[in-house]
Amino acid sequence: MSSILRNDSFRNIAIIAHVDHGKTTLVDAMFRQSGLFRANQETDDRLMDTMDLERERGITIAAKNCSVLWKDVRINIIDTPGHADFGGEVERALSMADGAILLVDASEGPLPQTRFVLKKALEADLKIIVIINKIDRNDARPDDVLDEIYDLLIDLDASDDQLEFPLLYAIGRDGIAMKSLNEKGINLHVLLDTILKEIPGPSHDPEAPFQMLVSDLSYSDYLGRLAVGKIFNGTARFRDNLVCIGKNGESISLKVSKLQVHDGIKLKDVDEVQSGDIAVMAGIEDVKIGDTICNRQTPKALPRISVDEPTVSMDFTINNSPFAGKEGKYVQSSRIRERLLKETLLNVAIQVENTKDRDRILVKGRGEFQLAILIETIRREGYEFSVGRPEVICRYKNGKKLEPVEKLLVDCEERFLGVVTEKLSLRKGKMTSLVNNGKGRVRIEFSVPTRTLIGYRDEFLTDTRGTGIMYSLFDGYEEFRGDCPSRFTGSIVADRTGNAVPYALFNLEPRGRLFVLPGNPVYEGMIIGEHNRSQDIAVNPCKEKKLSNMRASGKDDNVILSPIKPITLEQAISFIREDELLEITPLSVRMRKAVLSGQKRHTLRAARIKAKGS
Repeated sequence: MSSILRNDSFRNIAIIAHVDHGKTTLVDAMFRQSGLFRANQETDDRLMDTMDLERERGITIAAKNCSVLWKDVRINIIDTPGHADFGGEVERALSMADGAILLVDASEGPLPQTRFVLKKALEADLKIIVIINKIDRNDARPDDVLDEIYDLLIDLDASDDQLEFPLLYAIGRDGIAMKSLNEKGINLHVLLDTILKEIPGPSHDPEAPFQMLVSDLSYSDYLGRLAVGKIFNGTARFRDNLVCIGKNGESISLKVSKLQVHDGIKLKDVDEVQSGDIAVMAGIEDVKIGDTICNRQTPKALPRISVDEPTVSMDFTINNSPFAGKEGKYVQSSRIRERLLKETLLNVAIQVENTKDRDRILVKGRGEFQLAILIETIRREGYEFSVGRPEVICRYKNGKKLEPVEKLLVDCEERFLGVVTEKLSLRKGKMTSLVNNGKGRVRIEFSVPTRTLIGYRDEFLTDTRGTGIMYSLFDGYEEFRGDCPSRFTGSIVADRTGNAVPYALFNLEPRGRLFVLPGNPVYEGMIIGEHNRSQDIAVNPCKEKKLSNMRASGKDDNVILSPIKPITLEQAISFIREDELLEITPLSVRMRKAVLSGQKRHTLRAARIKAKGS
């Protein structure tokens, strides 16, 4: 029996944290202090946020690899997303790691999404280093946060070894880490030394043949498809003849046309890669995440990356509104389907299914935010399409209907506790804990069905005057909790095509909140506002004031409209009802009825009422 050895010339480490707890800023500081840049070299902030959407929103969406060299040891760093909707990214990133840095805000403490990623790291039996970040905040409470971290680890059934974690305190923005609060930190050297000391080198079997698990995919205009993954055993060289083992055990031959490893944030060409390293390999087109690349002589597949099942689905269809094809470059259902299938190659948490209607494609994901990011990404590439309201994916067990449930954490001022509790109880939420720290803010945990949370975020921000914080995390399936209205207001729907007129909009303002500006093009069936009452209302936003040749004693009042806040993509997704769609183009996001004709909608409504009565 062969012995297992460790390659101490590498360390593979994932950085896990909740959204906005400072992990990308900490990685920036590690780059600078490891000698990656010259002392006077100008660099951007948040180097790892390479996507436009990541820079705009200040969050990490896709897991990315980089490396730093410290004391002749290459530390491969995997920057993971902090949002639970991108959990698929976390699961594939952790498959490359041998240890993890858990970064927690010194004021906010471990939040629901920290729990999600940490649970995955513990299940993978990774060595954990805990860093309490932002200890310079005025409201920092590092001792209490440390207790909360222990409580979380115990709650997640961490082993005794995992509870004996190394602890550091940091100010990531200043590039400082220290072992105790009494020290005065100077740099991050103590963190880099702790990684070398505490995180084990990747293990390998010296007698085993070459095996590499594909954990990520990329694309180069010159090299084609690139497979990224950790080498579990053996070595591979430039121009080697290998095989790729797919999901069903089928083998595809390949010849390595290029080998690269991460050198900082760039890639470096190498002639050979060895066990434990994270490599980028070119030479195979038909490769998927979870495949194993290995020797031809002794092909043996590694366990595939397993990800949690999607919980939310959304219909993607062609755009059939009167404005179809005016703003988008790609409008055909075949092009939209092709682009969505391409996304499934890069994102293991997204699933695409065909339906009986060839113009309709069902897309499944982890949450409405993940689907919103997907929509925003492909609309910027020139695609034009329509999407329906997100629907949760229910299961059936022993004849009972089960639905996905979220663990919801709310942090708000004490005075808003009543309205938040009331609104969530209407949405079938159950309060599980309430903590009042005596400083004017309360922290409440709820168990809420996923379907009733869709559309609640904007209402929550309004109720808490923009001061509330809300985080949710998938918490399994429970028995269906009963029907709940998705929205308590109706829609203001245009009844004709034309351009919105100030006079008409001014007279419509008392009816509710408007979404269109004067001069905006509208069409029959387009939603131009939110009605104050629960039912929909058809209106004419193009109506101009009747003019006559009679002179008035005074003059007409100048029409002054209330300011209209542009509705964002996420707000629009959560606003629409089951009978409504979202028209997505590279330039516009419009809400509309699924059936545009007012007469047809009236006929369908009458038929439904008649069917209920009988």
